[in-house]
Amino acid sequence: MKLTLSMVLLVLAAVAQADNGIDAKVEAALAADSRPAEDRARDRNRLPLETLNFFGLKDDMRVIELFPGGGWYTRVLAPVLADNGTLYVALGTGRVSENIAGTPGFEKIQVLETSENLHRPEGSRHYVLDDFEFGVADVDMVVTFRNLHNFDVDDRARVNRQVFAALKSGGLYGVVDHTARHMEPANPENRRRVDPVIIIKEMLDAGFEFVDYSDLHYRADDELEYEVGRRSVSGNTDRFTLLFRKP
Repeated sequence: MKLTLSMVLLVLAAVAQADNGIDAKVEAALAADSRPAEDRARDRNRLPLETLNFFGLKDDMRVIELFPGGGWYTRVLAPVLADNGTLYVALGTGRVSENIAGTPGFEKIQVLETSENLHRPEGSRHYVLDDFEFGVADVDMVVTFRNLHNFDVDDRARVNRQVFAALKSGGLYGVVDHTARHMEPANPENRRRVDPVIIIKEMLDAGFEFVDYSDLHYRADDELEYEVGRRSVSGNTDRFTLLFRKP
């Protein structure tokens, strides 16, 4: 049988996917009976398998998830990494510590205790952080989903410095966040959005290399005009997806 170029490409794609080794584990985590229905309802919008593949996640990595919130991604990452890797959660870990860590199937999650004193002053647009350290080093990957917009430039720099310190050389930093218009002045409607150009510059200033971007979460019908919780855009915000590397 004569192989065509398209057949060769299909084989190469299948080999690359097999080498990645996370697809079946991610899909199993998404289908787990313990997963809340409200989490499942967001799969189509958040595209976790495609996003984690873009970041280059492997099941034997040591990974830090920042600001895990209610644990939407924690419930996906923990099963993928349980056998061969390690999942750490750090910064704003209260709900994950109380509701997920230590429960059946999530016993191996490691909660990093830091001194960040995360809080939002009354009337402030942003949360603030004290100086902190993760207390681990040479990790393979750090990820954060829709969180950097919550901080000003100084506190984002504080986070990025500690991410850089925690990663091994060649370690990856994956970021997803709500898109703001480039150079748009701060206003109540863009409070939970951030300019991706600014994020890229800040990462480069912190010493990271820019690796790639993805349009997985591009949404043409989000005009970047309204607060992300408004009915017209909630659950369908335009988000940038960026990948960086520590040299």
